[in-house]
Amino acid sequence: MTNRDVTDTTTTDPNVTNPGMINAKFADTFMTEQATRLSDYLAGKPYLNYVYSYPHKTSYRDFETPRSLRDYWADEDKRSLFLYLHIPFCEMRCGYCNLFTTTNPEQDLVTDYLAALERQVQVTAEFLQHDFHFEQLAFGGGTPSYLLPEQLQSCFDLLEQHLQVKQLPASVEVSPATADHERLAVLKAAGVERISMGVESFDAADLKALGRPQTPALVDSALHAIKDSGIPRLNIDLIYGSANQSLQSWLYSVDQALAWSPEEIFIYPLYIRPLTGLGRKARQETEDQRLTAYFAARERLLDAGYEQSSMRMFTRSDAPAQTGRYRCQEEGMIGLGAGARSYTRSLHYSGHYAVTKPQIRQIIQDYINTPSANFAQAHYGIEIGSEDQRRRYVLLGLLQVSGIAFDEYQQQFQRKLLEDIPQLTLLVDQGLAVIREHDIRLTEKGIAYSDLIGSWLFTNTIRDRMQAWEWQ
Repeated sequence: MTNRDVTDTTTTDPNVTNPGMINAKFADTFMTEQATRLSDYLAGKPYLNYVYSYPHKTSYRDFETPRSLRDYWADEDKRSLFLYLHIPFCEMRCGYCNLFTTTNPEQDLVTDYLAALERQVQVTAEFLQHDFHFEQLAFGGGTPSYLLPEQLQSCFDLLEQHLQVKQLPASVEVSPATADHERLAVLKAAGVERISMGVESFDAADLKALGRPQTPALVDSALHAIKDSGIPRLNIDLIYGSANQSLQSWLYSVDQALAWSPEEIFIYPLYIRPLTGLGRKARQETEDQRLTAYFAARERLLDAGYEQSSMRMFTRSDAPAQTGRYRCQEEGMIGLGAGARSYTRSLHYSGHYAVTKPQIRQIIQDYINTPSANFAQAHYGIEIGSEDQRRRYVLLGLLQVSGIAFDEYQQQFQRKLLEDIPQLTLLVDQGLAVIREHDIRLTEKGIAYSDLIGSWLFTNTIRDRMQAWEWQ
């Protein structure tokens, strides 16, 4: 049975004398199926899959016929877009990493990649028809700061030249090895307001278990350079759940991060995914301590004056507010680069995705060789209908501490949330959410189980596509 809305099941069969009874039976069956799946999920580990967007990238496929991006963007509200620029290069590949990135590329490859990126930017400006405004900018990867200072500057120059992007509120990912004064000076001059660095752990044994070769001295030097740069917002990423990590060593890392008083701290559970360094190793099953680690870190961060926004994000209560008013569940995104994804309401598209080095290298080379005209088309992605559009809105809103306001949902879709997705009431039965007069929010337990709840809310169509994905 497909995971349809109960409100969409009215029958028009003239032989049915009591369609209301059919609807009631369907609703009962539907809710029973949903309750069973949720119970099954809760009976296992709370960590199923990292949920940060919807539909998941493993639901993407090649389109039989390329989609015209001019057509798909023509009717979109482009007044408040997010701009993402992907740099698929790193100086090392960590054991847990399944990002689209390759290590230590030849400079010729980097130069060719940036040339292709400029062509894509030019074509993007053309199909957007110059009727657009970007609200925020992010550089991700990979490690954008792997680029040389002059290459970083060239990226900002081409965005300004072709997309009128200048001094836009921007976030840039850096690594301890590349967060030096020269690169940070370029980012500061370009108006970057947020630096995010994946420290992951301050404990040497944890770092070894994660397959991340960095030294405390290198991290210390990088954090000093970021503080000296004058860039106003620092985020430190940490990971919990590595092999043999103790609660003591995990909280040591949390305390070390707090000592730098960053504006944000993100805490991520470790997922061991196919074809990664850790995924290739036989790992002895140990007791899963991730939930204990999460709650211990949460308590430590709240006691230190940080406020929780989601399962992963904690913000220092006196930190200056981020500028930019982009809302990811409502507004579109333009992604540039070989590994970037873009979103309209009905079309999500990107380049191909892979984890292993040979496939990634080939995709990057294919990107470099792409004829300019092909940048005006989507060749790979997924078209999403109204149900999945609504499901995306719910997922991206519900997994935030602030939850979903009923009137905002109704204003967005001219429908009522709990009639559209009645299985949300099952979260209340399990103590994972509360329904109030004006909104629905996850409880403290529900936030901790965000990845599980997100996976549970995937439609059957998306779930089936993900399960059929072939890792490469």
